[in-house]
Amino acid sequence: MRTTIRLDEQLLAETKKLAALSGRSMTAVIEDALREVLARQNQLAERSPVYLTTVSGNGLQPGVDLDDSVALRDLMDADDSD
Repeated sequence: MRTTIRLDEQLLAETKKLAALSGRSMTAVIEDALREVLARQNQLAERSPVYLTTVSGNGLQPGVDLDDSVALRDLMDADDSD
């Protein structure tokens, strides 16, 4: 089937280069790329949901910065030594 698509110039250049290096047509390269994306999408749709275990509590302690791993480790070590 023949169709027309518009591609970014850089993407088109990379597609042409890959086609030339692999000895395939641009059509074959684009078809393979679409197949990969669609297969990956189908795998994601079939994936089982993940259930996370949660615990009750009072939430994050005041002054705790989850982005500061060193301070967080020091705080956890201090709790272990009590």
